[in-house]
Amino acid sequence: MINFLIKASAEDAVRAAELLLNPASLLFMEETAKTLAETFRAGNKLLIAGNGGSLSDATHFAEELTGFFRKARPALPAIALSEPAHLTCVGNDAGFDQIFSRGIEALGRPGDLFIGLTTSGNSKNLIQAFEAAKKRKLKTIAFLGKTGGALKGVADLEWIVEGFTFSDRIQEAHMAAIHIIIEATESLLFPHIDSEENSAASIMSMIS
Repeated sequence: MINFLIKASAEDAVRAAELLLNPASLLFMEETAKTLAETFRAGNKLLIAGNGGSLSDATHFAEELTGFFRKARPALPAIALSEPAHLTCVGNDAGFDQIFSRGIEALGRPGDLFIGLTTSGNSKNLIQAFEAAKKRKLKTIAFLGKTGGALKGVADLEWIVEGFTFSDRIQEAHMAAIHIIIEATESLLFPHIDSEENSAASIMSMIS
């Protein structure tokens, strides 16, 4: 019985990964990478949000940009809306639905980019976050799942991972796409950086 479960789950995981090869998925990753590169070139920043596992994906996304991914390059400005004191303060005083929209109000500026991760598309705090982002003239991108939910058609760019009942497979596809997008963004921003040049001196020369 356990062998059957593991095999079925492995096949499901492979099916989720194969969605990355769909023409719509490839176009979404290309357009997202271009949007990220344009945002950073203009001196603007990325804000990211999600709940639960999607919040973990949001923090992973941000640290790959502020830290390092594959190449030695300048740090890129990305913030996951995950600071515990902020989340609990707003959740306690104003309600959980406002935890991300309040963060966007505090940090978002015209020209910035907001990315929301939600496997259902129905998370009220993400719906309010997209509303706040549009009100403040941020560009918006949605990583969605299932049918896309209430957020289908709301963002400037969206990707819906369809065909899965549970969030885990959707999040696996989201995370794989995020890694590909970061790699593509680095290629657009820093086409001449050799991936093997990881010295502090090379980083500092790029920043200065």
